[in-house]
Amino acid sequence: MKLHTIDTGFFKLDGGAMFGVVPKAIWQKTNPADDKNLCTWAMRCLLIEDGERLILIDTGIGNKQDEKFFSHYYLHGDASIDSSLASKGFNRDDVTDVFLTHLHFDHVGGAVERLNGNLAPTFKNATYWSNKQHWQWAVNPNDREKASFLKENILPIQESGQLKFIEAQDGVSFTEDIKIRFAYGHTDAMMLPQISYKGKQILYMADLLPSVGHIPLPYVMAYDMFPMKTLHERKLYWNEAVEKEYILFLEHDPVNECCTLQQTEKGIRVKDILMLKDL
Repeated sequence: MKLHTIDTGFFKLDGGAMFGVVPKAIWQKTNPADDKNLCTWAMRCLLIEDGERLILIDTGIGNKQDEKFFSHYYLHGDASIDSSLASKGFNRDDVTDVFLTHLHFDHVGGAVERLNGNLAPTFKNATYWSNKQHWQWAVNPNDREKASFLKENILPIQESGQLKFIEAQDGVSFTEDIKIRFAYGHTDAMMLPQISYKGKQILYMADLLPSVGHIPLPYVMAYDMFPMKTLHERKLYWNEAVEKEYILFLEHDPVNECCTLQQTEKGIRVKDILMLKDL
């Protein structure tokens, strides 16, 4: 097995929304905002070579939305899925599996493309993976969250016949070396792949831990549907990560790719900053 970081560029979101009840005077120390109170965030995906399978976890925001949509998010950076895959010696047609942690637009947007006015899966040879519970949550969204679930990012996957569902049971096996964990506070049944790699456990954090700046337990995003559930889940996962020395893969941290955690007098905090290529 080999793991590769796939960078898909950066975007901006409101710092207050990203840190919830935490005052700006505190969070701006780790994630400085611009004059519009926007902070830069990565859309970092993970590529897994596992035997004959080439598994892509999440796909970034994509490029098919209109100018008005993208004007809200200030996309920047030179990286894309195609350029990042090419840098690892692959192209989109080599991908056998697209694993979607959840269906918010900054995670699933790149899964579907627009060609000649038609929408189709970007990865024509891949099986797309979600779970039935989250899929139903996304295609029948609540009023608060529906702006994050864009039908043009989701429905073409099912219409293509390339969609399959994973059982929403914590610890379910995806491959011999990948099991799936679940979290329900950010959105219903978000999936966190846990990968056995070189004798270590790597947990893909999706939106349970957007960045190193979010490690203190109360730093829960305002985007989370059920913040108290998120808080409970973070306690459980953080303690497990300390005890079992997990490496946490960070999808949205603009600087840091992976980290480990440690117990301190102030609570659980960052221990080491790591990069996949150094493991």
